Amino acid sequence: MGVGLLVALENLFPPVPSEIVLPFAGFVSARGGAALWLMIVAATVGSVAGALLLYGIGRRLGEPRARRSLCRLPLVEADEVDRGIAWFRRHGQAAVLTGRFVPFVRSVVSLPAGASRMPLGRFVLLTALGSGIWNTLWIVGGYALGRQWRDVGRYSDLLNGGLAVVAVLLLLRFVWRRRDRIGA
Repeated sequence: MGVGLLVALENLFPPVPSEIVLPFAGFVSARGGAALWLMIVAATVGSVAGALLLYGIGRRLGEPRARRSLCRLPLVEADEVDRGIAWFRRHGQAAVLTGRFVPFVRSVVSLPAGASRMPLGRFVLLTALGSGIWNTLWIVGGYALGRQWRDVGRYSDLLNGGLAVVAVLLLLRFVWRRRDRIGA
């Protein structure tokens, strides 16, 4: 199915925005193009397939070579790649699950997971769970909005802003709790 292919491409070529593809899939479903559940399953299978390819590349190349290869892609910035790798180092397996909700990180987190030889079954489970939640939210949003599916972009900006605020608050909490260590 087309939505699965587009979502797989988003994993491999991050500038393909799932925040546009997924609501459109919901709109297509609302117009009778395919069952809603089928769109969600296809998008999730596409997410896992794209992530598995990057996982395999990371496993085969190792982190330094995988990073260099990813940085050579058009429209991919080295600092974005480094953020994804750092996210994985800090959060390990949880990064695979939660990284699915963070633009660009959802793509590159598969590389360090493979390079660190995260167990494949666990990787697939966490990727499928995180991607399934992400895909469901956006596809159902597009389905509910019907012809106004383009308005999802406006909500995407709000959601991304909200996620950024939550991330900053969590970071401040982390620093606050460790302020004695920082002073020493």
